[in-house]
Amino acid sequence: MKLMRLFVVCVVAAVIGATSSIAQEKKAKKARPSLPDVAAATIDGNEITISYSRPKIADPKSGEARKVWGALVPYGKVWRVGANEATVLSVAKPVVIGGYELAAGKYTLFMVPTDGAGAKLIINKSLTRDDGRPKWGIPYDEAKEKANELARLDLKRGPTSGKVDPFTITVAKSGAGAGRITFAWDDAQYTIDLKNK
Repeated sequence: MKLMRLFVVCVVAAVIGATSSIAQEKKAKKARPSLPDVAAATIDGNEITISYSRPKIADPKSGEARKVWGALVPYGKVWRVGANEATVLSVAKPVVIGGYELAAGKYTLFMVPTDGAGAKLIINKSLTRDDGRPKWGIPYDEAKEKANELARLDLKRGPTSGKVDPFTITVAKSGAGAGRITFAWDDAQYTIDLKNK
């Protein structure tokens, strides 16, 4: 009888614990105003994915529209290219992106937008923080991260065909063995070309 009672108590505790854990996980995901997404394309057998979160123009607390370029995303400062955790680029095979040869693997992406015609895309080899947790998008300590930076590549800026919201990344094939990555938000987009090596 005592064993049966102990068994029932253990089962009830396990169910309560599992339910609580699931509820907390759902609440945490629901509480994030910038939802996660993946941009992906297979370019002549090379699977290219970018995992990121999608911030919106509207302030998540007040609902008021915000100025994106030069304000929410300041010019001349490193931006995490999205929200929440750092944006991660994954390439199954080597590529040449913006003239830089990149080995197969995973990398974090950051951007330095300017008040002109372009921006710099930072490719960083570090995926985790010092404690082993996934790298968070900000703050970006340039002095500390310099050793992890593989390249700072030129992005071309152009207008979008209409207002883009939330922030959107696309990876698309543009020709034989070639593709283009586009970072678009509000009325501006930044692009960079890539090709299989």
